[in-house]
Amino acid sequence: MTATNVDLTAKIKQAKETLDARVREIVEWHFNPETGCPFWLEKAKTLGFDPRQDVKCFEDMKKFPEFQDEWLRGGPIQRWIPRGLAGKPVYVFETGGTTGIPKSRMQIDDWKTDYEQFSATLPDDKFPKGSNWLMLGPSGPRRLRLAVEHLAQTRGGISFCVDLDPRWVVKLIKRGNMKEMEAYRDHVIDQAISILSAGHDIKCMFTTPKLLEALAMKLFEQGSSIKKSGITGIFSGGTEFTPQWYRFAMDELLRDPDDPSSGPVFMTPTYGNTLMGLACGKPFDPADNYKITYFAPQPRAVIEVVEFNDYNKLVGYGQTGRVKLTTLTKETFIPGFMERDEGERELPFDKYPWDGISGTRPFHEFAKTTTVGVY
Repeated sequence: MTATNVDLTAKIKQAKETLDARVREIVEWHFNPETGCPFWLEKAKTLGFDPRQDVKCFEDMKKFPEFQDEWLRGGPIQRWIPRGLAGKPVYVFETGGTTGIPKSRMQIDDWKTDYEQFSATLPDDKFPKGSNWLMLGPSGPRRLRLAVEHLAQTRGGISFCVDLDPRWVVKLIKRGNMKEMEAYRDHVIDQAISILSAGHDIKCMFTTPKLLEALAMKLFEQGSSIKKSGITGIFSGGTEFTPQWYRFAMDELLRDPDDPSSGPVFMTPTYGNTLMGLACGKPFDPADNYKITYFAPQPRAVIEVVEFNDYNKLVGYGQTGRVKLTTLTKETFIPGFMERDEGERELPFDKYPWDGISGTRPFHEFAKTTTVGVY
């Protein structure tokens, strides 16, 4: 075994020990009558085991029943506020909810912490400190708008944002009203171009793959480009961020048509949601054929790729399975939440010595009924 392999093995072992310690801390917090939240203190009565005594490591998380979507729908939201955090200002962020009551997550500082940690992974030459940002994504009751704003502030800049209701986009698509959907998209892109042309010296941007493409094409029509607009760093994400789209963006959307040899604007992929936070992408390597591998922000959140017929069993490396998420913060404890995504399990590596996931896409059993809007 080489020295590099020995070093990685040691890092994997240390990461596991850190995760196990985190599990003990968070389970104690959420099930202690002094600090826990009403939901888990009540749920503990039906579990058939004592989490504070019987959950000692991450492997023991399998003792919990599968976390149900419906538990996050409806209120009162106060049932999720830990007694140990009582009195602090509370935010509510929604996720999903194209139809029916959306899922909600109570947060206090988690959204700030997630993006502060993400900020530390961004290269300063591409996302210059002190630079202003464009948030070209969903607004309203989602945490993305506030989170990108906090990211900009953390890096010493100011965030400019647009009005965008993704639920309206989904409704238009479901109705087959594509002309109105395109008109709404153009309305959003017009807002972005107005901001970029207003002299705010914006160098950084968050957007979704579909909106990035629409913005690039509109700028090309005007004889400009994303690169000419002054953007030097972009982070984007979602299940639409495929290797094929990544290559298309790097080859076509992010270059200056008048000077293609100057190379594309830097872009980093992310995979995240309101329940997990942000999973960072493995550094881009053309030798990987544009494969995108994500690593969860462990130990705050853990992603497992599990078998379709046994959610307590990991698939082998390189094999396909469903995404299982566990959230481990003092604000939120979510064991074994089955995401609506699938992908391939990837090996740990030096920077992130725990399992990763590649090829994220809608879970095949839901894919035909899932409408992708701005993502």
